Amino acid sequence: MRSAYFKKEKVFLNLFWEHLRQKPRRERKWRLKFLSCAFDLIENSRKKPTSTINPNDKREVLHRFDGLTPTDEMFFVQIKENKKTGRKDFMSVFPEE
Repeated sequence: MRSAYFKKEKVFLNLFWEHLRQKPRRERKWRLKFLSCAFDLIENSRKKPTSTINPNDKREVLHRFDGLTPTDEMFFVQIKENKKTGRKDFMSVFPEE
């Protein structure tokens, strides 16, 4: 998909599906509830995320976007960016705890 915030650069989904498969069934269902909202946020939001260097890999930046569902539930989307190549991968979506 293409991201408005990242000037229409591609954001890849492969890591998200791998990450989701590692979660228990109940948590997968819970996260999938927010998936369409996450896609909408990635494609349309121009709001600046909270960005930090990945503590596990200094070559990556983790971008965390926040959003609201139509029912006013807050959720977060995390995108990983490779600093060298610029590749962006959608990693996770999760509700506010």
